[in-house]
Amino acid sequence: MKSKRGYRFILLLSCLILCASTACSSKVIADGSVDSYATIHGELDVPVRATWVWDTTQIRSNPQEVLNYATANKINTIYLQMNRDIKIPEYKSFIRQARAKNIAVDVMDGRSAWGLTESREQIASFLDWIEAYQAQALSNEKFAGIHLDIEPHVHPQWKINQASVITQWQGNVDYIVERASRMKMPVAADLPFWLDNYKIPGSTMAVSNWMIRKFDSITIMAYRDTAAAIYSVAKDELAEAALLGKTISIAVETKQSKEGDFITFYEEGSAYMEAQLTLVEKMASAHASFNGFSVHEYTSWKTLKK
Repeated sequence: MKSKRGYRFILLLSCLILCASTACSSKVIADGSVDSYATIHGELDVPVRATWVWDTTQIRSNPQEVLNYATANKINTIYLQMNRDIKIPEYKSFIRQARAKNIAVDVMDGRSAWGLTESREQIASFLDWIEAYQAQALSNEKFAGIHLDIEPHVHPQWKINQASVITQWQGNVDYIVERASRMKMPVAADLPFWLDNYKIPGSTMAVSNWMIRKFDSITIMAYRDTAAAIYSVAKDELAEAALLGKTISIAVETKQSKEGDFITFYEEGSAYMEAQLTLVEKMASAHASFNGFSVHEYTSWKTLKK
């Protein structure tokens, strides 16, 4: 009897260890697929490989094409712009299919005017839509997080009264982060790499530092086309985020750019881009904050020359 009890104890202990190990590698949801929310958004050490989908109508017209491309290119996160013309069941269907392929879908929106207080009503409407959607969606139909692309530096007011725009931007970020927290959703934001050149009004703190502190994670738009240049423009934010216990995804560009060939991989193509990203990863991995890459954006990426 004693030996049987001992055997059962060892068996139970082994099962508990196995279950704990499994929980650390994935979460299984109702339909048997892995919960990418856990995988991608902080519970596991899985680097982000993301892309933006600005034309949301593609989840209606070509959902399988989008997901097949994502799978073929090892994309595990999609930043999907919210479009009210797309019906709720269409979002649910797309996210279910994405989750089945271990792809997280973040709801994404933003415009330069969202840096101004006068746009608070638009921001509130966006967040209200998310809250209503999440409340009626099943676990494998929910958005995994919120992704913002505000970029007030391109708004005309930035050149007229930069300090005022930064202050208004801070107020809107505070509002968004508080609402996201109530919804229990992580919130990330796209930031240009040079934002550390600007200070919070009345403070010595860099705007980039303030933003990194506020958001759960940051996507640094390190738009350059060589590994050395990409790492060079992203390393300060990587260091800041590491000190703050936050994560950084390094973003690169594939669209043709009027700013110069050095901004984008449009001229060089996908094979060259992948080789450069491999080199960046070796350098950026020295920072605990480094959390993969985001490639801007789906439509231009898939048409890059091979």
